Amino acid sequence: DVTEDLVRRRAEHNNCEIFSLEEISLHQQEIEKLEYLDKWCRDLKILYLQNNLIPKIENVGKLKKLEYLNVALNNIERIENLEGCEELKKLDLTANFIGELSSIEALKYNIHLKELFLVGNPCTEFEGYRQFVVATLHQLKCLDSKEIERSERIQALQNYPEVKQKIREQEQAYLLKRAREKEESQRRMQERKDKKQKQMESNIGFDSSDSLQNKENHQAEGDGEQETWRRVDDDEEDRRFWEEPTPYTPESRLETHRYIEEKRRAKDNIRESKKREKPLQTLVTAEGKVLNVNVPKLHFSLKDDEENNQIILDLAVYRHLDTSLLDVDVQPNYIRVLVKGKPFQFVLPEEVKPDSSSAKRSQTTGHLVVTMPKPFPSGHIF
Repeated sequence: DVTEDLVRRRAEHNNCEIFSLEEISLHQQEIEKLEYLDKWCRDLKILYLQNNLIPKIENVGKLKKLEYLNVALNNIERIENLEGCEELKKLDLTANFIGELSSIEALKYNIHLKELFLVGNPCTEFEGYRQFVVATLHQLKCLDSKEIERSERIQALQNYPEVKQKIREQEQAYLLKRAREKEESQRRMQERKDKKQKQMESNIGFDSSDSLQNKENHQAEGDGEQETWRRVDDDEEDRRFWEEPTPYTPESRLETHRYIEEKRRAKDNIRESKKREKPLQTLVTAEGKVLNVNVPKLHFSLKDDEENNQIILDLAVYRHLDTSLLDVDVQPNYIRVLVKGKPFQFVLPEEVKPDSSSAKRSQTTGHLVVTMPKPFPSGHIF
């Protein structure tokens, strides 16, 4: 939907100030409902909303200064709710789904309207379409990029009663067809939903039997096999979806958009899942050997301070890193530091006293400095 954040981002040319905005382009934003603009942007003169998924003209009636509205390539089926746009001069409804041609009568109140674009709508296929529009909207100067001549208007007005009757009949036939299309779309969507539900139940059953029988022995193999089957299922679903003959309707356009979005989200989820499934770094081998590890890839130095009988680790953590993101664990034979959850681990050359060790941040460099006293003086002989 239209959000304040979206409007502000598209208002960069106006220093992101939306209340004094006179022009805004919200094309190709996947907008499915037109709202709020009449409250936030009362001074709008030009509004671009082409190539979205808007099914209805609404919530623009208070835009008194609006001169040009472009809602081409949307899912609009009738012209409505524009009476309050007192200064409207140009209206572009190219390639929508307007079949209720009589709805143009609502534009009679837009006395400044000079240009109207309806090309690519079902109503333009009606016999007498242009004559009806020209005769209905006396203020119009140009229809579908073609100027309206005086003689054309005179003839359209003379034939108006007959043309109007023809338009009404064609309009009713179209609306009946649309009702059938909507029923068919609902049936098709329900079928797809039921099929998906069965597929999910089948996958759950597969997961259950697999986990009971092969949980420990064939986990990796089972996962790989399941992923292969899932990919095959997805490819098959894609093939069926794109090859299925479907009429071009507002429903099919919306369904296609949501199908693509669903696939994109599924891919994103798989990508995120794979990120989370990265194997944990081995810190200690199965035999109990502690390993040197530097996952955060930090520079460090280890100093044997014989004079004070201690070992000092200087770990070059980032100067502005919050200390709360550091976790230090000193053991007799090694030290482990978690930097934002990433382990740095180093095996010490000599044994140290964990309880007497201390860690602090350098005031000058921000480095982590860990001081680890030795339990015995250097060269001590038992």
